[in-house]
Amino acid sequence: MMLGADRRRLTLALAGLVTLAVVAVIGVVVARTVSDDPRTPTAATGGPSASPSPSASPSPSPPPGADITGPLNLLLVGVDTRVSVPGWEPHADAVLVLHVPAGLSKAYLFSLPRDLVVEIPAYKPAGYPGGRTKLTHAMSYGSRVPDRPKRPDPAQGYELLRRTVSEYTGLRIDAGAVLTFGGFDELVDSLGGVDIRVDQRVVSRHRQPDGKHREPGPGVGGYVGPQMVYEPGERHLNGWQALDYARQRYLPGGDYARQRHHQQLIRALLGKILDQDLARQPERVEQVVTALGDALLYVGGRRIVDFAYALGSLSPRAVTLVGLPGASVGRGNAYRGEELTSVGRRFLTQLRAGKADAFLADNPKLKVKS
Repeated sequence: MMLGADRRRLTLALAGLVTLAVVAVIGVVVARTVSDDPRTPTAATGGPSASPSPSASPSPSPPPGADITGPLNLLLVGVDTRVSVPGWEPHADAVLVLHVPAGLSKAYLFSLPRDLVVEIPAYKPAGYPGGRTKLTHAMSYGSRVPDRPKRPDPAQGYELLRRTVSEYTGLRIDAGAVLTFGGFDELVDSLGGVDIRVDQRVVSRHRQPDGKHREPGPGVGGYVGPQMVYEPGERHLNGWQALDYARQRYLPGGDYARQRHHQQLIRALLGKILDQDLARQPERVEQVVTALGDALLYVGGRRIVDFAYALGSLSPRAVTLVGLPGASVGRGNAYRGEELTSVGRRFLTQLRAGKADAFLADNPKLKVKS
């Protein structure tokens, strides 16, 4: 199960938790701030139009993204970069999909296990022949540049991951974002922290109660020293606490519990950004954008601001968190990875067919509480 490698992770591997906020909310904030400024003209979309006659009043230009009506699928990725290791290939540590049906009035957010066994298609730019292996490897295999060893390309890695996720889920991916560890703590702290309902006792393997990293201990990937503990209940978490809580996987429920905590934190971030009415506080917007810096890689055919306008009326309460059940696969004690159960796979089928609500009504345990 790659326990040693996971224990050695000192990077903030779950920074992808905030990517949804980046794509669907920060863009909304910026877009609304711009649209509220009467000195700023609204960007036009579409082709050229005839010049108005002198007696005619010019027609207002439609806002960016006015032609986006859905459905939309956004791929949200948090990567383990291990920047301390030269030439380290990025691994997809958190893979989430936001599906917004036509009409853009609601959305479904679900995670795919990082160890999900999938068919990764051949990818010529990286010289990858294709194969059946863990989903997390699609990002690293795709990032390889044959004539540039030890200088992986995250954008290229994202592309292979995108193709893999699209083939597995049957969903067209319209845009996506990759976030590394660089801006997570700063982002949450710039928002004044987040409020989370801790749903189970979580003992940190990585942090002390004062936030300092625990010291390496004996054995492979072991740690020693006091541990931060997150007790069940309503909690206000700062940046390092939010990340630390959400990254823990050695607890009842394992990686599936961690996926649930990913989703809960994303919705908490969405709510915090909207509740603070950042659209009317340009200086706060600058804080959020500055916090991200180079940690964000956005990939899409449209600008973030286009999706932001399109999703401007989507509230956090309209985002349904879905936990897809799975099980380990392998022979004997040989762990190969994870697979979704038949219920998890059927959810993807019903989602594509536009019948997600009915399916979730029949399978209420798939809905994640937040």
